[in-house]
Amino acid sequence: MAQQSLTFKGVENADQVNKITTALMMLDGVDSAEVGRYGADVEGRVKREALIAAVEKLKLGVKVS
Repeated sequence: MAQQSLTFKGVENADQVNKITTALMMLDGVDSAEVGRYGADVEGRVKREALIAAVEKLKLGVKVS
């Protein structure tokens, strides 16, 4: 399994963290995702671009890198 890390700017509350966690976990190839206000650690076989796109698709105003 591969691990990837994302960094967030603009996550302000637990509701946003929960939405991001759900979006990441629903992607094919994601085995686990630990999400916090400042980033996420994701385990699985999924492209980084897909992870970033899933977060951006939520339109929460969060910057992902």
